[in-house]
Amino acid sequence: MKCPFCQSSLSKVIDKRAVDSRGEIRRRRECLKCSRRFTTYETVAEVEVLVIKRDGKRELFVREKLERGLSKALEKRPGIDKTTEVVDRIEGRIRNRKLSEISSQTLGKWVLSELKKLDLIAYLRFASVYRTFSDPRDFAKELKTLS
Repeated sequence: MKCPFCQSSLSKVIDKRAVDSRGEIRRRRECLKCSRRFTTYETVAEVEVLVIKRDGKRELFVREKLERGLSKALEKRPGIDKTTEVVDRIEGRIRNRKLSEISSQTLGKWVLSELKKLDLIAYLRFASVYRTFSDPRDFAKELKTLS
């Protein structure tokens, strides 16, 4: 750890506390060269998960991207306040299975499954993009499967 004041890598920890709300460890340090004090935070590095797209490209899983997609589907719907919970459940499924890669199709199916339980209109909105509906009849077919 480098001192932000003199750039020395020599320091000692004078206080250490867990930050419960964020799962971090806060360390108060003192530089052994300039004697100034500074604070550092330590967090556990998450294992990166890659999403395999339909064209075969791999892209880093980004929680915020999933949240944006769900927010668009749930826009102006009563379940909009459940977006974070849904993302937590989906991310939990990925982490619990210790996946390093997941196909976008599997991810999309999990999202549709969650939306189907939460809000059927949001489900249709998401399905129309995920399944690339190109005709109003596609909506009608999907509606029949929901009945």
